[in-house]
Amino acid sequence: MSADLPLLPPELKAALHDGLVIPAHPLAVDRRRQLNERRQRALTRYYLDSGAGGVAVGVHTTQFAIREPKWNLLEPVLRLAAEEVRRRDPKRPFLLVAGICGDTAQAVQEAELARQYGYHMGLLSMGGLSDWSEEALLKRAQRVGEVLPLFGFYLQPAVGGRELSYSFWRQLAEMPSLQAIKIAPFDRYRTLDVVRAVAQASRREEIALYTGNDDHIVADLLTVYRFQVDGQLVEKRMVGGLLGQWAVWTRQAVELLERIKAVRDRESIPADLFRLGTELTDANAALFDARFHFRGSIPGIHEVLRRQGLLEGSWCLDADETLSPGQQGEIERVMRDYPHLTDDGFVRRNLRRWLS
Repeated sequence: MSADLPLLPPELKAALHDGLVIPAHPLAVDRRRQLNERRQRALTRYYLDSGAGGVAVGVHTTQFAIREPKWNLLEPVLRLAAEEVRRRDPKRPFLLVAGICGDTAQAVQEAELARQYGYHMGLLSMGGLSDWSEEALLKRAQRVGEVLPLFGFYLQPAVGGRELSYSFWRQLAEMPSLQAIKIAPFDRYRTLDVVRAVAQASRREEIALYTGNDDHIVADLLTVYRFQVDGQLVEKRMVGGLLGQWAVWTRQAVELLERIKAVRDRESIPADLFRLGTELTDANAALFDARFHFRGSIPGIHEVLRRQGLLEGSWCLDADETLSPGQQGEIERVMRDYPHLTDDGFVRRNLRRWLS
């Protein structure tokens, strides 16, 4: 990497490549849709004490609308999370990832703000730029990478992303600033495009792959991808997850990833992990509102956190962004059918402290 580019501290880079649970941080608002600082801080404390390896703030789960002048919440949510991490000092590598959006000028400005608050990486969204060429997106990524190490992001079209070619990912993988990619197209073919592009890049060993496919978490983390590259067999895998699903039941997510790490290099995988993966997909369908094309994904996350007492309500900044018909019943069903996926007891034991 060029000496002029920002670097990840070695201990953070090692942890990133080993695999981390990185929850996508929600936004806590009151019924007037104003930031609830007490509960925003409590969420960060929950993720820290759950054993997560980082948080992603200002991302889709935090609601892209925080950037609108009406709300102007990007700076507060970035600051609050960074303050809590510094204050609680988790005594382990803990990655602060800032969501980065908008055209080049906006994206660079957001990256500079995140760097000011001590964020280590920028998760660069390609959403909202459907009229941009892939060449323009690559130039934008290069500029942002001069401010913060890049966490690439393949966002699914259903929530504002766009389809991107194998060639795009192949070129992005050669950028010295790119350190990781969140693969979240919710599509097996497009997921394969990204993994193959990275496997065939000269920087393949420098790039950590993370699942963002909330509908396929366990299988993504257990799969080894193999490709022939210049006559040599190259293997690549997703080592961790940066997920909206992991914004809830985070303690169990940490235990799940540790269990996967313990067996992922074996020739045989315990069959119950695949069953668990199917159960997690079923639960995610309820939380993310797959039936209505993910319209209720953020309210679904909020509803679980509300039931646990971490949030007061499932409100979003957009008053029309609510649970879909039948979604609450589906959430109740999966919580009843899969209690081992939840961390309700852990939250109950610690909630008062987190809110204090």
